[in-house]
Amino acid sequence: MTHVVDPSLWNSIPVPALLLAPDDTIADSNPAAEAFLNLSSRSLTGAPLWDKVMIDAALEEPYAKAREQKSSLFVNDVDVGSGERPPMQCNIQFAPLQSAEGYMLMMISPREVASRLTLNAVSGRAAKSAIGMAEMLAHEIKNPLAGITGAAQLLSMNLENGDLELTDLIVEESRRIVQLLEQVEQFGNLRPPLSKAVNIHDLLDRSRQSASVGFGAHMMFIEDYDPSLPQTWVDPDQMLQVFLNLLKNASEAGQEGGSIRLRTFYEPSLRVRRADGNHVRLPLQVEIIDDGPGLPPDIASDVFEPFVSGRENGTGLGLALVSKIIADNGGWISVESIPGRTVFRLSLPLVPKDVTDTGED
Repeated sequence: MTHVVDPSLWNSIPVPALLLAPDDTIADSNPAAEAFLNLSSRSLTGAPLWDKVMIDAALEEPYAKAREQKSSLFVNDVDVGSGERPPMQCNIQFAPLQSAEGYMLMMISPREVASRLTLNAVSGRAAKSAIGMAEMLAHEIKNPLAGITGAAQLLSMNLENGDLELTDLIVEESRRIVQLLEQVEQFGNLRPPLSKAVNIHDLLDRSRQSASVGFGAHMMFIEDYDPSLPQTWVDPDQMLQVFLNLLKNASEAGQEGGSIRLRTFYEPSLRVRRADGNHVRLPLQVEIIDDGPGLPPDIASDVFEPFVSGRENGTGLGLALVSKIIADNGGWISVESIPGRTVFRLSLPLVPKDVTDTGED
């Protein structure tokens, strides 16, 4: 058959994916879909979608509407299976294929698989495929979005005030999507850390000052520093990005007049076991504590996974990126949350003994 999607890209998609023809038959399936459904490509190709994929939700009508409107459809936490395998809780996405009129792409993300595919744990070809796929899609989607934004701005020049609200909405939402896509691209573009000896308090002060005149202007910042803390060994630019992200989250969670405490201390006994079985000391501790409502209990254990968010319209990428940066810099991040107190704790490494003394305090 003529391939609608590039075969090498199609086969590298790490989650089950089905290509749906205009008549809602299965035009193609990737290896992950065959394994997930326990059905061969031959038995899937040409078969009606709803005959082969069993979904415990009434999706036919919303799917038909999405197809008619050439829009995407997202469905979370539904049981998906086939006649050959028991159901598993999954997230599903349907999206029109821009390069082939009438074709839809269906991607199935098993929750059990998603919980393992954290950015700290994914490695090898699957990780490169997932990041490469996301980066490519982000790049491709940004191009038509720029056209949509420009067209909306041109239309607004000849519209009355009532209609201007609609074009303003198009521009605003398009820009929000671009921001999301730029976050996705960061996963693929993040360079290896350029680590050096850093005074962590300098970075905390810079991020606090930036937050206090911007997104955190409504919050009160409290410094609780251990002045005797030695230097840490991290990439200062990446660590500044981490602090700004965490402060932004805390500010968005807090109410007017709420507080954010920046605490540092030394814990000599803290050791973390690496994937290779070795233990490493991470004695430098940084805590960012807010008095907001706390994380929703149902996502508290998954907040560092991509696309998990407790906020309406949240991307769920910020904390995943934070987790990746901390891991790349040899550190550890954890969170504890109850209503009125959420603590993000970063454990960071000391400057290696074999590094020449920089002469800084």
